[in-house]
Amino acid sequence: MSYDYDLFVIGAGSGGLAASKRAASYGARVAIAEGDKVGGTCVIRGCVPKKLLVYASKFSQLFTDAAGYGWRAVTPKLDWERLIRAVDNEVNRLSQLHISYLAKAGVELLPFFARFVDPHTLELVDRNGQVQRRVTAAKILIAVGGEAIKPNLPGIEHSITSREMFLLPKQPKRLAVLGGGYISVEFAGIMRGLGSEVIHFLRGDRPLRGFDQDIQDGVYEGMIRHGIDVRPQCHISSLKLTKKGKIRVCYEQQGQPYEAKVDAVLCAVGRAPNLQGLGLDQAGVHLSTNSQGIVAIAVDEAYRTNQDHIFAVGDCTNRVNLTPVAIAEGRAFADTQFGNLPRTLSYDNIPSAVFSQPEAASVGLSEAQAKAKVGAENVLVYRAAFRPMYHSLTGKEAKVVVKLVVEKQTEWVLGAHMVGDNAAEIIQGIAIALKMGATKKDFDATIGIHPSTAEEFVTLR
Repeated sequence: MSYDYDLFVIGAGSGGLAASKRAASYGARVAIAEGDKVGGTCVIRGCVPKKLLVYASKFSQLFTDAAGYGWRAVTPKLDWERLIRAVDNEVNRLSQLHISYLAKAGVELLPFFARFVDPHTLELVDRNGQVQRRVTAAKILIAVGGEAIKPNLPGIEHSITSREMFLLPKQPKRLAVLGGGYISVEFAGIMRGLGSEVIHFLRGDRPLRGFDQDIQDGVYEGMIRHGIDVRPQCHISSLKLTKKGKIRVCYEQQGQPYEAKVDAVLCAVGRAPNLQGLGLDQAGVHLSTNSQGIVAIAVDEAYRTNQDHIFAVGDCTNRVNLTPVAIAEGRAFADTQFGNLPRTLSYDNIPSAVFSQPEAASVGLSEAQAKAKVGAENVLVYRAAFRPMYHSLTGKEAKVVVKLVVEKQTEWVLGAHMVGDNAAEIIQGIAIALKMGATKKDFDATIGIHPSTAEEFVTLR
């Protein structure tokens, strides 16, 4: 049978862009459909604009820190509208850049949403829901990413998600944050640094469940020092809009009812694959549900669904929801299917970072994971906590934590964790060592760069 395309990609985010360009480089006829801006969550409403806001939020601290180093104190003032406009301009620039990359690669960009009609046929739909055309493809890759979810609470429609945080016309003077994951923690730090009062509601005792305990504790303590009003063990019962446009957050803490009045509520309780409207049932694509009830596209190690010619990569499969992982999966898919270079991705020792304030980063196993895997008696932990040299003149309370988790008999480093400035930059380098199977002796034999925080990893005793 003759098809319009060798490969049709649904979604021009990180995974879809990587796969389409790589497949086209092998001579495949490729088209990619995207009804939103090109670039996906990371470029449009995730990693990139968020990191720009992180940078912006840190200037408030730099102004005050400078006084300890002899600079005359100033009274800074944020222009929220100018900041949001600048971030939006950069997002649009990057989106256009990705469009140009697709053109150079020979990938046809179709500015529509796509949905299955049958296993090989797709309808292209505009923003008004009107079908513009139908296309067929020999192989189809689903790379639609994820979307923020909201709990079923009375008044939850009065909250916003991370998507809307980049579009707020005015800075909220008082912000409530719901959730304990990395998105909630990052935005709490951003908004506090930009001058908003922030109340962060947690269901548990600490944020960042799943990370090493020292990271959880270090970030929690740092958030409090940063001036964030962290309220643990809270159960949100409802949100109520007042006549003056404020939002009343109704919650329980230790069995007692409370209320907090804020200007805006950020709901950052989690994300889920963005599968609505794809018509996966028309293609017979099977889904899976994890223990948290998250529904995702089921794929094998080669990113293939139960349909032999339909594949999926990235967050819509709900495996490791990180931009570099989606990119690597997309390229591995294209190499295998169109480059005659079959390969899969290793998910061991994938580094990750939380751009909280203080910053945190990890690679490998947490202390708890290591003990569960090889036994507590077979795990050695090397840890240091100290005040960073930078703050020796600022007078501020701050703490850096560096940690190595080591298998006792072999001395293999199973995990590395850090809380503090530049944690992501430092852990990225250490991730290479772990990927190569470094031991504690290898770390000990490495000469440190002095004075630096990074050298602490090679001087731990």
